[in-house]
Order: sequence, then structure tokens, then C-alpha cells
Amino acid sequence: MKQKVLEKFLRYIAVDTASDPESETQPSTSKQLNLSRMLVEELRAMGVKDVELDEWGYVMASLPSNLPDGSNVPAIGFIAHVDSAPDASGENINPQIIENYDGSDIVINKERGFVMKVEEFPELLKYKGNTIITTDGTTLLAADDKAGIAEIMTAVEHIMANPDLPHGTIKIGFTPDEEIGRGVDKFDVERFGAEFAYTLDGGEIGELEYENFNAAAAKIFIQGRNIHPGYAKEKMVNAIILGAELNSMLPVEQRPEYTAGYEGFFHIIKFDGTVENANIQYIIRDHDSEKFESKKRLISQCVDFLNKKYGEGTYTLELKDQYYNMKKQVEPHYHIVEKAVQAMEMAGIKPNIKPIRGGTDGARLSFMGLPCPNIFAGGHNFHGKFEFIPAESMEKAVEVILNLVKLYANKDKVIK
Repeated sequence: MKQKVLEKFLRYIAVDTASDPESETQPSTSKQLNLSRMLVEELRAMGVKDVELDEWGYVMASLPSNLPDGSNVPAIGFIAHVDSAPDASGENINPQIIENYDGSDIVINKERGFVMKVEEFPELLKYKGNTIITTDGTTLLAADDKAGIAEIMTAVEHIMANPDLPHGTIKIGFTPDEEIGRGVDKFDVERFGAEFAYTLDGGEIGELEYENFNAAAAKIFIQGRNIHPGYAKEKMVNAIILGAELNSMLPVEQRPEYTAGYEGFFHIIKFDGTVENANIQYIIRDHDSEKFESKKRLISQCVDFLNKKYGEGTYTLELKDQYYNMKKQVEPHYHIVEKAVQAMEMAGIKPNIKPIRGGTDGARLSFMGLPCPNIFAGGHNFHGKFEFIPAESMEKAVEVILNLVKLYANKDKVIK
């Protein structure tokens, strides 16, 4: 199983699928469809008959129940996203495969002096003896979420090759643009047809998440006034300095680098500017809905204060909610979390239930009527050049999927 999931993973990361937050199309980049088409072809080659790729870039497939009373067993779905993050290049990925990892520092790129030091990444020591896949220091690895795709596809291949394996109806979904927050903008939950689903989009082995951030995006445009610096006294308004002033008003301790667990943050992700005008972008996150609303009020109050100081219209704020904490949508169906815990324990994995310090397609799907916790895909250091994944973690994720299929097939243990 390990070799099969590894082969699929390496094949999928060879396809550049970076999404583009500036694009207004769906999918945001046409190159995502290259992988989607590949997945459709592979599913059909496995013998899956009900497979389609729609105009919005969604791949949906269905494996009909082989149970005599399969209609009484909930249809379950497994979902992953095809796009990779635009934070680093996903083109010409050249993975390094380190077999029987010995627990020492890993040289990512000798020429550039990139070394993944155990001192800085102590989680590496958990994987001594494993097969570790890293980047070459020039791109991301795209384990987020091509590991999830490889795991689902390997599980489907196993099910199709073993027709006597009992299972209810299984739904498979691959989405575009998750990394830019648009993964399920046009996802048709009713057409997908699952009663419950799981995203394979988590981090290290054992992670199980059904809580995530409430999320908002803030864009602020600042209008300055450019005057020749030799004659600027009492006339120039420097938009760059005004932007820095706004940033200084937000609480330092609520930056991502100072937060963990359930603590939310303001994260400045972009600052472009000249003296004449500047643009700042933030993402705002908190698990607690009241604290989330408080953070949005704070940034609005800062903008209002500065407009009074420098003149109305100097700062223009666009504030938009992106997604919400799925906890309240999942808890009424908590048995789906319990099933995931049981599936991990059957695979010899200690479940680590924790809040997502981010979001997944599953968060929005849960609010769209499809309760959807998140299961580990196995990777570490997503979105950057120090990304890595153990092949054994991917193998275990496949095992967890197959265990979930078995658990749901036993209708006597499924609480509806």
C-alpha cells in the first residue's frame, strides 16, 4: 500500500496546480484542470463508472453500495483539493526521497544552504526509519493536498480491486481553489449525494479536526498626497507611513507568531504602497465567535479613528467574512467524529483531536448541510520550501479511509 500511495503522490505533485487569488474565474487557474482530468481518467480506468468533471472544476465520483440493504447505510464522502498554495512555486517540483530516515538534519538544497535542522523541526524525530519526501528547496512540495488526493485514490483503487469488501455508497470529491478560500463556492451538495463526509486535508498523522477559525479578510486602501520632498512641509501625506501607523494600532500579541491553540490573530499578508497610495491586506481569525466579531470591530474602529485624524476618505476599508467555525454544525452529528477516532485506533494511531488553525473546504460544506470533519493527510510545514511528508503517514491515512468504509458498512454501529 505504501508504494502505491507514494507513486500516486509523486505523479500528482508533478502537475503544477497553484491557484490565483487575483483571478476572477473558477477554477482560478486552468492548469488545475490538468490534474482534475487525470483523476477522472484514473478513476474510470479503475472501473468507477459514475465519474464527472463539471464546468466549475469539480470532480465527483460515486461507488454504489454493494450491501443487500445499502440504502439504510449513510452515503459517506471523501474530499480533497487539487490546487496548491500560491505562497511558493508549485512548478517543476523536484522531490527528494529519503529512505530509512536516520534522525539527522536534512540538507534540502546544498547550493542554497537550505538545511532542515532537527533543532528547528524536532517533529522529524518522530519519523526515524520512515521514508521522508521533501522539496529541493526551490518549490513547495504540494502535499497540501495532493497527499489527500493520493490517499483517497489509493483507497478507491483498493475497494475496486476487492469487490467483496462490504461498503455502502461512497462519494468522492476533488475541488479547486481551496487555498484561496473558494473551494466550494459552486459545490452542489445535493448532487454530491453524501450524508456525511471527511476532508483529507489535515497535517501530521493522527490529527482529527472538527473546529476551525472564523475567518474574515480586510482590504484597506490609503490615499496619500505626494509633494516634492523639498517642498513637502505641511503638505505631503505619505500613504506608506499611514499604513504603518494603522498596523501599529493592532495588538502585537495577536499576531500569528505569538499565538497558538484557540488564540486568534490579525495577520498582515500584503502591503503595497507609494507615497501617493497604499494597499494593505489582513486575514482575521478566531475560533470564538464573540472574539471574532470584536476583532472585526477593532480594525473598523482603527480606520474610523485615522479617518478623523487625517480626513474622511483617507482610509477605505473592505471587510468580508470568509468562513465560520464548523463546530456547531458537526457536534449534532458527533458520531462522525467518533467513527474517525475508531478508524484511527483500528489502524494503531492515537487520535489527536485539535482545532484547525486555519480552514478547510469541510468548514464551509458543514454550513452547506454536509457535516465534514478533517482527517490528517500526513504532511508538515505546508506552503513552504521546508514542506515534508512521511510515506508511512500517507499509508496510514489510506488505512483510516478503508476503516471508515468498514465502520459505516456495519449499519448496527452507525448512529443516524
